[in-house]
Amino acid sequence: MNGNNQCITLSVVMPAYNEGNSIQNNLLATSDVLSSFLRHYEIIAVNDGSIDNTAEEISVAAVKDNHILSDGYQENQGKGHAITHGIATAHGKYIAFLDADLELSPKLLKNFMKLMKKENADIVIGSKQHPDSKLDYPLIRRVMSRGYYIMLKLLFKLNIHDTQTGIKLFKSEVIKPIAQTITTNGYAFDIEILLSASKKGYKIVEAPIELNYSRDDNANGRRIKIKDIIKVFKDTLSIRKKYKHL
Repeated sequence: MNGNNQCITLSVVMPAYNEGNSIQNNLLATSDVLSSFLRHYEIIAVNDGSIDNTAEEISVAAVKDNHILSDGYQENQGKGHAITHGIATAHGKYIAFLDADLELSPKLLKNFMKLMKKENADIVIGSKQHPDSKLDYPLIRRVMSRGYYIMLKLLFKLNIHDTQTGIKLFKSEVIKPIAQTITTNGYAFDIEILLSASKKGYKIVEAPIELNYSRDDNANGRRIKIKDIIKVFKDTLSIRKKYKHL
């Protein structure tokens, strides 16, 4: 593996559900990018109960590259659960989340790490609303994202413009204790993490991203659907109830 786990600079947690067609290549591509600016890193690929060949493809990638760790379980639990599961085994000084489809490039993490040090931040999150972000993104998704931001602002007074972009960087000592308290397993888990961090006084900085949207094909059943959106809103209201007294 990477030798002494205590020397690992960055752990990247990549949750995967029915990503069998691309996960092996995406993991190897991520490792290739990380190796260009880091010596000690690990990629924790968490198979979230996929019903295709995702688990097998992750295992093959792990054999090809010893920076890649194969993890997961048989029953689908949701993206939030997959990420908190990965956090529990991460050894890095810093821990990042990255979507397995690589619509967001792992190259962004180099700038995120620089920004974290420059701003003395505890958390750096990708933001579609950042003025320097470059987006290839459908209008309907932009409208939904803006509407959700307004909802979060009203519910939580959270001074963050975009909670849902699938790339985030944390100091390990910040995210590990928070992850142990997270009860949201679905897509709204980001909100609970960031709300908890904000309540604890941690500094959160938003960073620009480049996004190449490729989620129009729902054939394999892994993309966000109406039922997922409804669940996000339900989970958001549950988070509000959980944290309203804090």
